[in-house]
Amino acid sequence: MKDSDIHKIIKILREESRKWDVPIVTLTAETSRDPFKVLISTILSLRTQDTTTAKVSSRLFGLAQNPYDMIKLDVKVVEKAIYPVGFYKTKARTILNLCRELIKRYNSRVPDDLDELLKLKGVGRKTANLVVTLGYGKPGICVDTHVHRISNRLGYVRTKTPHETEMMLRKKLPKRYWIEYNDLLVSFGQQLCRPMSPWCSVCPIEGYCDRVGVERHR
Repeated sequence: MKDSDIHKIIKILREESRKWDVPIVTLTAETSRDPFKVLISTILSLRTQDTTTAKVSSRLFGLAQNPYDMIKLDVKVVEKAIYPVGFYKTKARTILNLCRELIKRYNSRVPDDLDELLKLKGVGRKTANLVVTLGYGKPGICVDTHVHRISNRLGYVRTKTPHETEMMLRKKLPKRYWIEYNDLLVSFGQQLCRPMSPWCSVCPIEGYCDRVGVERHR
């Protein structure tokens, strides 16, 4: 694809995305506007389907909606609330440790700065960028497996890791698209641009795609 095609691709995906489910972390941000809930929901969503994340997030926030209330919960209670997310026991400990750290170092407030968020144990670049963009509405680029895969498949970047993809997108993706880029590509990846055998025959941006690495498609 030509770099200038990104404007057409974003426009098409915006229109198409109205038919698709909104990623659960985005839905959490839209309904609560609470950076703490965005942070916790993102941690729960890692390696977990959105439908499961939605159920357990609601269950956990029914017990506690801020760091102070969360640390009052026993780890077993948190484990039970977030089961069956992937690695639920590890995530329960991570959530409680994060809450203690937020209280101790940030007066219970989730930082709005990427570098500060990355100082928190258990918070990686994907999580930090989602908190910055969805929790605070500040520019950032969240790169997960969908964004990394599709950006390379399109031919917009040529990178080997999500971190490299983020750095390259920060250089070439127009800043006005940064916040929505993750949402659009995640929904697109879940619906059509699958890892294996993507639905190229019905893809609305097929004409702009280089199909890098695509061996089979439908």
